[in-house]
Amino acid sequence: MEKLDLSIRNIDPSLYNHDLAPLAHEKRKWGWFEIFNVWSNDIQSLFGYTLAATLFISYGLNGWAVFAGIILAGFIIMLLVNLTGKPSVKYGVPYPVMARASMGVRGANFPAMIRGIVAIFWYGVQTYFASTAVALLLNALLGSPGGDTFLGMDMVGWVSYILVCVFQVALFLRGIDWITKFLNWAGPLVYLVMVGLLGVIWYKAGGGLVNELGNIFAGRGEHPGGAIGGFVAVVGTMVAYFAAVVINYGDFSRFVRSEKQMMVGNFLGLPVSLAFFSFLALFITAGTAVLFGEVLTNPADMIAKVDNLGLTVIAALTFFAATVGINLVANFIPPAFDLANLAPAKISARTGGMITAGVAFFIGALWVSVISTIGIAAFVDTLGAVLAPLYGIMVADYYLVRRQRLVLQDLFSAEPGSTYYYDNGWNKRAMIAFAIAAIFSVATVWVPALVSLSGYGWLIGALLGGVLHYGVMHGRVGIVPQQAV
Repeated sequence: MEKLDLSIRNIDPSLYNHDLAPLAHEKRKWGWFEIFNVWSNDIQSLFGYTLAATLFISYGLNGWAVFAGIILAGFIIMLLVNLTGKPSVKYGVPYPVMARASMGVRGANFPAMIRGIVAIFWYGVQTYFASTAVALLLNALLGSPGGDTFLGMDMVGWVSYILVCVFQVALFLRGIDWITKFLNWAGPLVYLVMVGLLGVIWYKAGGGLVNELGNIFAGRGEHPGGAIGGFVAVVGTMVAYFAAVVINYGDFSRFVRSEKQMMVGNFLGLPVSLAFFSFLALFITAGTAVLFGEVLTNPADMIAKVDNLGLTVIAALTFFAATVGINLVANFIPPAFDLANLAPAKISARTGGMITAGVAFFIGALWVSVISTIGIAAFVDTLGAVLAPLYGIMVADYYLVRRQRLVLQDLFSAEPGSTYYYDNGWNKRAMIAFAIAAIFSVATVWVPALVSLSGYGWLIGALLGGVLHYGVMHGRVGIVPQQAV
């Protein structure tokens, strides 16, 4: 990997700080296991479990078809992140810096800002949901004291919320090594607890579990699009679930020692881990249908039905670890780098993380009483749709336009005539491709005639962005400079 030489190139302070600089190979400590746990923690949230279970019982498909759709989605995501992860393994830079190659050293601030807004919003929301696991534990230990509520939360709820906020910030301030240790501990533990829970439920449900599984796997053909439409919907839904991490995957792959380690971790953490998690979710959900006479897809509802203090304590800690894990992976580290990219001379990743935590505190605090009641989902979906074409642009630019060769120094240079300076730091051609593709992606959220594409509009938007970018940039990038690596 080429090292930055400040004495040769004019490195602009407004584009460079220690957190955004290329990470030297000797400082990279991640292998396949760490990447595997990034994905494990991304999968193992309360919402992730509910989503996996719902796919089996709500689409009216044969259970094997749902399994096939989930596994196919895992392979698609694996392919997508292998493409975005490879350049960051090679050059050691995070996503906002990689975006400069295609969008311009200044133009990259726009997509970084949008990605940061999406992540900060979800960080606040997931912090609240993680706090419900702590509240479940405290209420079980204290006998549910209740009391007056403020902004939709009682005293236990507020104490739990503040505890989670402090814990996450403290973990972040300890650095990436501590975050890695937490992810490496949380991922396997959640699987261990889920296997144990499956064993208990299977023992109690007996032969009724097999009968219920037969009902689920039979499929009722109720999806309006038929079997093919239902299968495509399953794949599209699972791909959309991971879309937020796909674009900024370089924020994690830069810590990996080799591309091979990254690819092995992606394989085990996506199609393999996703299939195993879905298998557990299916069997546990079928077991609860036998035990409680109704299908429960929310783990918290299952624990409430059991009314066992020991199980409640274990489940609460597990839900907490799983939700904090996905929050760190998908919603905390990305905006920390994105905010640092806006003003590197003034904002470090550490400062960006504190800004993220501060803004997100109010989002989570207002979730129950205000935000969840005003239809905010369309707003967030719109921001996500705006981001979709950027994936295609970045991939097309790196693999087709640049042919996997970048001038590393110029990613940090705002000197006129440098490789990625373009027009005052903005690549106008890329912005035009971005705008056209983004309009289509956003239309899948708001235009009724395109609502059938909403589940996989992200993929179409990314493909359109890549095709348009290649069209406007092909032949306009001259011979790759000698110093490109």
